[in-house]
Amino acid sequence: MVTVLVFGLTLRDAVGETEFECEASEPTTVRKLIEANQDRMGPLLQFLLNRELMIAVNKKVSGEDTVIKDGDIMKLSHQSRTSYDGTRDIPV
Repeated sequence: MVTVLVFGLTLRDAVGETEFECEASEPTTVRKLIEANQDRMGPLLQFLLNRELMIAVNKKVSGEDTVIKDGDIMKLSHQSRTSYDGTRDIPV
C-alpha cells in the first residue's frame, strides 16, 4: 500500500479526504498510480496535467515519473499559477 497525503483546501475538496491508501502491488510511477485509481484520485489528474501538483515521495521532491512502490508515502499539494519554466507567477 502507498499512503497518500493531500495538503491544501483545493486538493482536499477535489478528492474529499486528506489521507488514504492505494494498492501498489508492483513499482509504478506517480502518474500511473493516479490514473489507476480514478475512483479515488481521478480529480487529481487535471491538476497533474496542468502542472499544478507539487509531489513529494518519502520526503523527497518528486515528479510524475518518480517510481513509487509498496510502503512509500506520497504527499501532494496544490501549486497554482505556475509558469512554463516551473517558477511561480507572484504579483509584485
